Amino acid sequence: MTRAFVFPGQGSQAVGMGKALAEAFPQARAVFDEVDEALSQKLSALIWEGPAEELTLTANTQPALMAVSLAAIRVLEAEAGLDLARDAAFVAGHSLGEYSALAAARSLTVADTARLLRIRGNAMQNAVPVGQGAMAALLGLEVDAAVAAAREAAQGEVCDPANDNGGAQVVVSGHRTAVERAVKIAQERGAKRAVMLAVSAPFHCALMAPAADAMRAALADVAVATPVVPVVANVEAGPVTDPDRIRDALVRQVTGTVRWRESVAYMAERGVDAFYEVGAGKVLTGLVKRIAPGASAAAVGTPDDVQAFKASLQA
Repeated sequence: MTRAFVFPGQGSQAVGMGKALAEAFPQARAVFDEVDEALSQKLSALIWEGPAEELTLTANTQPALMAVSLAAIRVLEAEAGLDLARDAAFVAGHSLGEYSALAAARSLTVADTARLLRIRGNAMQNAVPVGQGAMAALLGLEVDAAVAAAREAAQGEVCDPANDNGGAQVVVSGHRTAVERAVKIAQERGAKRAVMLAVSAPFHCALMAPAADAMRAALADVAVATPVVPVVANVEAGPVTDPDRIRDALVRQVTGTVRWRESVAYMAERGVDAFYEVGAGKVLTGLVKRIAPGASAAAVGTPDDVQAFKASLQA
């Protein structure tokens, strides 16, 4: 069995996530305490108690999801004897999940990752005035057709492919009027569904350039180590291990496409036949099954999941 560990992005958050891990395992609790201290905020209380509206603010969601993912990884290391350098061929994360992957691979510290994601969340939220940007999911169109629809819809505005999620699921992002045109064009071209998304900003498009500048400055001040396992970067759909390339990929990721379909396919083509989604939710598990149907995929985010993984590692 060749394993990869993948880390979820925005949209997987839920009030109460990670609480059972923290109650059952001191290693998980320690991660939440470290994030709270790094941010000078009781983020763990917000994660476990809500309110949901505050948790879903981008500046909170990003470090919160990372905290749950890293709590789960630390528990797997302590309880199941997981050693990513030995037991994983790759790690990868969806959008902000790439930061979780880097922290799991010891390229970034948990504290630095929390602070970077707070900066990233605020910068992405503030890059575009509220109401001017939008995102939409185009379902049932292959990526080339979806990209063509986005380009036609732009008409001098921004309408970029933000996420190529696989399974004929492409998300476009940009000026609201352009994204609305893309929805109409996609529907005319046979998309099964084309719907506007309830998001607070148009992520992963050219409008995020101010946020990319903010991340370039923030990353310049942070120590980045060589990861213990190759990290498949969103914008490369291939592995990065050099610290300078990691910084560059994270900056370009802010405005670039999350090439998730290609990233999973890259890992599968290199022998990965077991994917584990570490943290909150099961979004990536579903996407992996569509992209790499010959591989197994499982989520690890609860104490029961930890025990199931422990059994699989010992099998």
